[in-house]
Amino acid sequence: MKVRIPNQGGGNPQAMMRQIQKLQEDMKTKQEELDAREYEVSSGGGAVKITILGTKEVTAVKIDPSVVTGEAEDTEMLEDMLVAAINEAIEKVERTNEEEMAKLTGAANLPNIPGLT
Repeated sequence: MKVRIPNQGGGNPQAMMRQIQKLQEDMKTKQEELDAREYEVSSGGGAVKITILGTKEVTAVKIDPSVVTGEAEDTEMLEDMLVAAINEAIEKVERTNEEEMAKLTGAANLPNIPGLT
């Protein structure tokens, strides 16, 4: 299937294709960089710390020993802190990825082409 890219303002179609290819390469490189990043977030005033990669893989969970007493109420609180920290970590990864990719696509100054924004 051939796709026609509109010729915006009499520009050179070959130059535009080169620009699109460079953008794709830059996006791939940026995604690899973002996937390799490591983030640390905490909840419960630092009682629970989560380490997560840009691929959204949780690599470590640290729990302050003072919150582990064995009582049911404390266990529920710890579970809530874990859920909050993991969700915050995932949100942080997604937000960072979106912001970094937007910098690339916004700087490219290309016409509105579906799939690139």
